[in-house]
Amino acid sequence: MPFATSLYAALGVLLVLLLGAAVVRQRRRAQVGIGDGGDAGLARAIRAHANLVENLPLALVMLLLLELGGLAPLWLHLLGGGFLASRLLHAWGLSRRSGVSFGRFWGMVGTWTAMLSMAVLLLWMALRQLSA
Repeated sequence: MPFATSLYAALGVLLVLLLGAAVVRQRRRAQVGIGDGGDAGLARAIRAHANLVENLPLALVMLLLLELGGLAPLWLHLLGGGFLASRLLHAWGLSRRSGVSFGRFWGMVGTWTAMLSMAVLLLWMALRQLSA
């Protein structure tokens, strides 16, 4: 079983559930069943949850392919851990305010850096296979 991908998939799902619970709490507080009802706190909670759900599947697929391709465990953990830490930072920043924030900015920079790094590594591995 691919250990690194399994680890980050499990941690990612726990974060999805945690952020989903935050949406439920905000919905109950604002008494809004569908949408955000114009409530800024609920809108931020929805986006923090959705943003993770939008990015996590792509990151996990790339991490799995890298792991199956034989990338060293250290790199897998740096990429997977960096991605998840960045998503946590982004969610924290977005939960505090909707404008520019340290957490949102650096969370996105870290997310994109991890995902771009995985994509570049996958391309490099694929091109290496092609030339072999």
